[in-house]
Amino acid sequence: MSNAHWNIKWNGALAMTALASLACLPGAAFAQAADKIKVGFMLPASGTYAALGVAIENGFRMYVGEQGGKLGGREIEYFKVDDESDPAKATDNVNRLIKRDKVDVLVGTVHSGVAMAMARAAKESNTILIVPNAGADAVTGPMCGPTIFRSSFSNWQTAYPMGVVAAKQEGKKNAMTITWKYAAGEEAVNGFKEGFEKNGGKVAKQLTVPFPNVEFQALLTEIAAAKPDAVFAFFAGAGAVKFVKDYHAAGLSKTIPLYGPGFLTDGTLDAQGEAAQGMLTTLHYADELGTERDKAFRTNYAKAYKLMPDVYAVQGYDAAQMLAVGLKAAGGDIGKKDVFRAAVEKATIASPRGDFTLSKAHNPVQDIYLRKVEGKENRKLGVAVKGLADPARGCKL
Repeated sequence: MSNAHWNIKWNGALAMTALASLACLPGAAFAQAADKIKVGFMLPASGTYAALGVAIENGFRMYVGEQGGKLGGREIEYFKVDDESDPAKATDNVNRLIKRDKVDVLVGTVHSGVAMAMARAAKESNTILIVPNAGADAVTGPMCGPTIFRSSFSNWQTAYPMGVVAAKQEGKKNAMTITWKYAAGEEAVNGFKEGFEKNGGKVAKQLTVPFPNVEFQALLTEIAAAKPDAVFAFFAGAGAVKFVKDYHAAGLSKTIPLYGPGFLTDGTLDAQGEAAQGMLTTLHYADELGTERDKAFRTNYAKAYKLMPDVYAVQGYDAAQMLAVGLKAAGGDIGKKDVFRAAVEKATIASPRGDFTLSKAHNPVQDIYLRKVEGKENRKLGVAVKGLADPARGCKL
């Protein structure tokens, strides 16, 4: 055998030995890469809900950062897809994350119609999905599944208490509702109607506009002519800004109180200005709750992102907390889905909103606050309904 041939064989053997040795080293670069948990963000990066998507991602990343970039001992690697708030594109978009990027965990989204497609895909592929906003009742109702969790709310859950407050505390008897004609809006106004009518009120008419239409004038004229005791509205983001300002400009706020779930005024007060002052809303978060947990969260978020957090940031933060709970119990092994599920189901999440647990359907059981707009804050007046659980109608878990 020639020296050249011997050297090739010897060097090759050395290389194989070196690779084998590296594989045993926990700090090796390629081993670290293999150990990363792949998190796929499917959130709005454009359109009406873009700011909400940013806040959710900020909150999630902030919690992971507070843990040194690892959850359950595993580094987190991020993948992102703009969901465009378009249900027609949702299946293709979520499959990019599941099939192309092979993510371990899905985090999304804001739009309820898009979230429904994500839930279907998560069930079919047995992928863990944490919903950090979209309140579609069906996600933790008929679509509920062992790998589907929510860190936010159901549409019923944030609206039902406002119906109770409007009828019992505010003494209103006759109301109208208005929303975009899509799942989130329809479920929210129906939740309000249930709470309002259970407590002696009557919803005379339910008005809708196509999503994401923000031309409200004709419906505002109809409200003015009908003269109800109250109006309940469900809009969010830029649509909420436009509706509240148009309602005020039409002079309606002087004679017909406007109520809503907190999304009507969360993250929108700078733009709404005077038009939002004095409004009452119900939500699972409020500005300046005053707890040490919330103070620390708000301070750290403001320092990191140079703006104050809102409910969307809280929901993103808590989505990461829930992932951390499951991964810790599973020893960092995302494949142990039964262990992951059991741990999250029995956990108490120490949220900035206040501690919450999860229902059997994996929806938060949480206090819903009554808030009032004062200046640029949604101030807590009290608890509208304590420890409210979504009825999870249709869930077979």
